[in-house]
Amino acid sequence: MKPEVKSILKSFIPGTLLVLVLTAIKYYEESHRISFAAYGLFPRSIADLRGIFTFPLIHKDYEHLFSNAIPLFILMAMLRYFYREMSWKVVLLTWLLGGFWLWLGGRASYHIGASGLVYGLSSFIFFSGIWRRERRMMAVSLIVVFLYGGMIWGIFPWFKETSWEGHLFGGLAGLMLSWVYRKEGPQRVRYQWEDEPEEETEILEEGPEGNLNQTGSDHPDEENTLPPDEKLAQGNLFQLSPPEIRYEYIKPEKEPDRDTDQEQAPKS
Repeated sequence: MKPEVKSILKSFIPGTLLVLVLTAIKYYEESHRISFAAYGLFPRSIADLRGIFTFPLIHKDYEHLFSNAIPLFILMAMLRYFYREMSWKVVLLTWLLGGFWLWLGGRASYHIGASGLVYGLSSFIFFSGIWRRERRMMAVSLIVVFLYGGMIWGIFPWFKETSWEGHLFGGLAGLMLSWVYRKEGPQRVRYQWEDEPEEETEILEEGPEGNLNQTGSDHPDEENTLPPDEKLAQGNLFQLSPPEIRYEYIKPEKEPDRDTDQEQAPKS
């Protein structure tokens, strides 16, 4: 058997064991005609603090059990496969945090069922893919949305017969844990070119005399200190000013004799 296939099959073991435990508890209730509802979570009751640990194990009937068992089986397998090192830690903390917040903020009634854990795991997997920006994890997030995106309506108080508070607090616990552990587990591959500094772009500005200088230089007028001939020799195509033309007046040594010139001038 290939190692990859073997790893996938092993990922289903934790979810399978948990579903078997939930099924065995429900079977014991039905076969002995008893109810473990008293082991559920009753908010703000000191005597029922134990419900934080036990309420996900209790279900109303088989229909309630199977509605949670199938997504729990799949989500735990996904969590175990992609986040193997932290999978048990995430499950345990989602279980306890969601239960504690439900004990603080839930309505005064017994809350039972593993749906809060389902919401917590789906929230963790979905947001982990977003925080990490890793292609495989983002693909897994899309799969979770495709399979269980409709669960979002379960966090609103529209269905009084369901523990929407358990769904809400479980989802918030998964969201918080996905942010806390965003730097653990699979990470996005960073290429070498992503860490290289960007090359600075040189910007040319027009100087006070019409010359173009490079901004950001310690000596912005350094190019203007060279004679025009040297600039042209260096291939400076930005020297647009014409060459300077100088005019000099040379005074004659002896002024001409005005009388002589008048005599020799032709008459009209």
